[in-house]
Amino acid sequence: MDRELEQAALVALLRRGDRSWPELTDQIEGVGSARDVWEDCLDASGQGALFDSGPQEDLDTVAAEIAAWRRGGMRLVTILDEDYPLYLRLVHQRPPFLFLRGQSVDDDLRVAVVGTRHPTPEGIAHARAIAGGLAERGVTVVSGLAAGIDTAAHGSALAVGARTVAVVGTGLRHTYPAQNARLQQEIADRGLLISQFWPDEPPSKETFPRRNAVMSGYSLATVVIEAAYRSGARMQARLALEHGRRVFLMRSLLTHEWAREYAARPNTTVIDGPEDVFSRLDSLVPTTGELTWS
Repeated sequence: MDRELEQAALVALLRRGDRSWPELTDQIEGVGSARDVWEDCLDASGQGALFDSGPQEDLDTVAAEIAAWRRGGMRLVTILDEDYPLYLRLVHQRPPFLFLRGQSVDDDLRVAVVGTRHPTPEGIAHARAIAGGLAERGVTVVSGLAAGIDTAAHGSALAVGARTVAVVGTGLRHTYPAQNARLQQEIADRGLLISQFWPDEPPSKETFPRRNAVMSGYSLATVVIEAAYRSGARMQARLALEHGRRVFLMRSLLTHEWAREYAARPNTTVIDGPEDVFSRLDSLVPTTGELTWS
């Protein structure tokens, strides 16, 4: 199977826009080849009606565009590629492709540390202690590059010389927030940036919830430091529970009704500090039989 043309076919199919991405992802995975889906579409439509909404894209041209992205430091990985992240592959919200900048993380232990963009000093202290301690124990710290808790988590991992992964809510040619441009570059140099969006896609209200779903699926657990009801961190906690992943909630969150509800669910642990997370690391890695699609 020609990986470059398979990737080009997937990109061309997504750009047509006549089906939802989840529907198209399911079909491509079921067939096992984006090129076969592409060619079947051409055959079924007589190469005419299929492209009423726009001109046909030549796969060689799309492959050249993918190569240009790669030369620009953005590596494309699709759902058909072996190096697509395993845990993410198993969740319903898996995107059909990812753009990666930096070095892929091969270890099994990845923990997301997330929270509000407007944290308290106590929240920042907890984020730094937990993220730094995880990093010192060989755990990859995952977060979303947002201001506040995310920035503290990434910075603490880098400060101890460890790798960190940022799952961003824009294309990789953007930085959001702008003040994190230097941090984003440092993560690209020493860790990994992940985006499920086209390289030039700007931030929007729709991109960040989708980013949280991918961050949950990519990680084995999510630690929520501080979060309001209408926040991506709260949404990620909900998604992580749906994905069968462990969720750690700071005890201070129990002032919120949503946190009390989540705390009563299986796979949720209420924590008072870093040691409550560190003591449970061994239980986070699933056995092969526990890896199920959700």
